[in-house]
Amino acid sequence: MTEPDVVIVGAGPVGLTLAIDLAWRGIDVTVVETRARAEPPEPKCNHVAARTMEIFRRLGLAEKVRNAGLPADYPHDISYRTTFTGQELTRIKIPCRRDRFTVKDGPDGDWPTPEPPHRINQIFLEPILFEHAAAQPRITIINRTSAEDVVVEDHSAHLCLRDLDSGTERRLSCRFLIGCDGARSVVRKAIGAEFAGDAVVQRVQSTYIRAPDLIDRQQHEPAWGTGSINPRRAGMVYAIDGRERWLVHNYMKPDEGDFETVDRDACIRTILGVGADFKYDIISKEDWFGRRLIAEKFRRGCAFIAGDAAHIWVPYAGYGMNAGIADAMNLSWLLAAHLNGWAPASILDAYEAERWPITSQVSRFAMSHAEAEIRRRGAVPETIEDSGAVGEQARREVGRLTYEINVRQYACAGLNFGSYYDRSPIIAYDGSAHPAYTMDGYTPSTVPGCRTPHLWCKNGKSLYDAMGEGYTLLRFDPAADVAALETAARKRGVPLKVLDVEQPTTDQASTGHPTAAIFCGSGLVLSRPDQHVAWRGDRQPADPLALIDRIRGAANQVR
Repeated sequence: MTEPDVVIVGAGPVGLTLAIDLAWRGIDVTVVETRARAEPPEPKCNHVAARTMEIFRRLGLAEKVRNAGLPADYPHDISYRTTFTGQELTRIKIPCRRDRFTVKDGPDGDWPTPEPPHRINQIFLEPILFEHAAAQPRITIINRTSAEDVVVEDHSAHLCLRDLDSGTERRLSCRFLIGCDGARSVVRKAIGAEFAGDAVVQRVQSTYIRAPDLIDRQQHEPAWGTGSINPRRAGMVYAIDGRERWLVHNYMKPDEGDFETVDRDACIRTILGVGADFKYDIISKEDWFGRRLIAEKFRRGCAFIAGDAAHIWVPYAGYGMNAGIADAMNLSWLLAAHLNGWAPASILDAYEAERWPITSQVSRFAMSHAEAEIRRRGAVPETIEDSGAVGEQARREVGRLTYEINVRQYACAGLNFGSYYDRSPIIAYDGSAHPAYTMDGYTPSTVPGCRTPHLWCKNGKSLYDAMGEGYTLLRFDPAADVAALETAARKRGVPLKVLDVEQPTTDQASTGHPTAAIFCGSGLVLSRPDQHVAWRGDRQPADPLALIDRIRGAANQVR
């Protein structure tokens, strides 16, 4: 086998998206995966965040992803009830995929993006990514193969590939090695990175079941996610196919034993609100620990880690897989910049400098939310299922608090769009403060390091669709002279597209184009390949070459 430039260990959503993006940027990639081709993944992630959907849009995958999963008219709501088949306490309204682009009201209805989030289980998402990756001539996927005996050096990595069917082994070397191989990552161990944080925040006895009769036993309209709240048991039920398959999370109590000492069948029936005569089949057991663990480093030499190999946290806001894909997209363009020859190896220092702080921020949001939910679960009034005024009052109060806590994780615009890079070696900061953000709220901004705000152009097209695959200089004044900046980019080989954007008027910004307000007064905004702001100014900089060298990771090198 010819030695590849990049080897990715792990063909889950993070590894596959990374491979697809690298190939899109002209890089040959080899992916090593222990599972067989077409072997289904565990039914874990249920949510593709808006930021991830923006990535899939750029890669030509958004429509296919959005058309998969639940039936088109199946509500993506989250309903909280006394049991799955019991009385509804509150409902978080989220449009079904048929109505995703037309329904604008509700907490999740009007995202500042061309691609709002999508509820789809990993068992449907991953095959789409695998099929697309396998069709790319620049991607080689090696299934039923284990990566072992990993040795990481400064400029190359070496590993043993063991065929899990035949037992045969062969050595492989590569310029760059990326571990997208989960919590037990062999690559993380090879770079000597230890997890630190909270080892157990909660324990969840999770069961993937087939129950065709369950959907018709509900008193209320179906929902993508259904929370069960009663004094006996707290749980969550997710619709997988909108017909007969369900994932049942049983949130175990602190004083309960291990997963198998708790009566799984009794807990499932309590959460569902069904008797002993109800029939269902267990497809698989998916028990898990909620943790908040972050690797002390994300890189050593030529090896990197991303996704669960780098961080694990309580999966509130559905952001585990999505944060891993954000890692992958950050690393992808940095690697491609170096391998394509327009950036020195020092640009790769930006990966850990940018992603580690974000990981810490996001994990604490999830941790804080988990703690609030755990407190709520421990304070369910005994009267919640009573008839009469006392029961109705209890249900109203629990419903109000439950909505208040959980609407933030299910309509999490802040996590999608608010995070920023504030200590990057490849961003030209101007001293402006980055707007604070929460799980559900943020302020669009062109402060360097922030996500480039999305804007619908006058022709009705997305600003993101008009950007180039490299850097894009957004010019809001067509008379602004940027020739020197273009010359500097060409001199260094940096891909730069100048995109003239009609400056929104004050009326547009304050009425029909609220996101456009942030661009009012902007002259030039330089957007990176990952759609984060690298620099902004009223006119091109006095030393364009110095700016170009900074954004390509060569600021401290002799020019």
